[in-house]
Amino acid sequence: MDNATVVDRINEEAFNGGDVDVLDELVADDFVEHDPMPGTAPDREGLKAMIRGLHQAFPDFHTEIEDQIVAGDKVVERWSCTGTQEGEFMGIPATNRHVEIHGMDISRLADGRLVEHWTQLDMVSMLQQLGVMQAEMPA
Repeated sequence: MDNATVVDRINEEAFNGGDVDVLDELVADDFVEHDPMPGTAPDREGLKAMIRGLHQAFPDFHTEIEDQIVAGDKVVERWSCTGTQEGEFMGIPATNRHVEIHGMDISRLADGRLVEHWTQLDMVSMLQQLGVMQAEMPA
């Protein structure tokens, strides 16, 4: 299985489908998340917990890959994700607000498995959309 297919399966089966068990096959035992969600371990179990948390907080969570670049052992993606917050997320009680977040990931793979991951996302926009941060700077 090529690197793009591995990352595509993680996106579709784990992130969109909520099947975290597939990560045992697709993510290395010694996986390192370089940008873990607050309160989440930087390993495979932490990745599973983060995905479970997303689906509990945003039952309609869905991610779309806008661009994907494969170079050597890395897959780089620009993505957007959407969802309606119906459960607690990062200590924020359910707001029932719909959000659209944008971000980019770098995934490094070896032997057909994800071994390292970096992510950058627009957390400020998400907090503004959830109504917990001002959308405008005060005058």
